[in-house]
Amino acid sequence: MDKKTAEKLYEAFYMKVFSYVMTLTNNQDEAMEITQETFFRAISTSQTFRGESKSYTWLCAIAKNLFIDEKRKQSRFEEVPLEDQPDTGKSFENSVMDSDTSIRIHRTLHEMEEPYKEVFQLRVFGELSFKEIGSIFGKTETWARVTYHRARIMIKERMEKS
Repeated sequence: MDKKTAEKLYEAFYMKVFSYVMTLTNNQDEAMEITQETFFRAISTSQTFRGESKSYTWLCAIAKNLFIDEKRKQSRFEEVPLEDQPDTGKSFENSVMDSDTSIRIHRTLHEMEEPYKEVFQLRVFGELSFKEIGSIFGKTETWARVTYHRARIMIKERMEKS
C-alpha cells in the first residue's frame, strides 16, 4: 500500500475503529494501542486484503483479533473475583448509568457467549448503528437488531438471578 492510500485509510477510519475497540476494551490506553497496531498491520499486510468486504469491516476484524490475542495474554496472568452487588430496582436502561450496576453488567457481559456479548457492547458502548454492527459481522441489519434484543434479555435474566 502506498503512503497516500495508507494516510487516506487512516484518516477515514481511525475514529470509527478506535470507537469499536473502546467498546471491546473499555480502556482508552489499551484501545489506542490496539487501534494503532490495527492500522500498522493493515498497512503492512495490505496485499492480503482480498476486497471481499469493506475497508471498515476488514479493519474491525483485525482489531477484534488483536483484542482477542491481548485478552488471551492477560488471562494467563490475572483472575477477577466476582462480587455480589445488590439490585437497585432501577429500569434496565437507567441502570447502565449507575456505576455499581454497570460493573455487574460488564461482569455479566464477560460471561456471555458470542455474538451476543459483542453486539450488545457495540450498540450500547460503541454507539454503532444496527447496520454497522451487521456489517462488521457480515450479517444483516435485522440480524443485528434481533441479536441485540436477545442479548439484552439474557443480561436482564442473568442479573435478576444474581
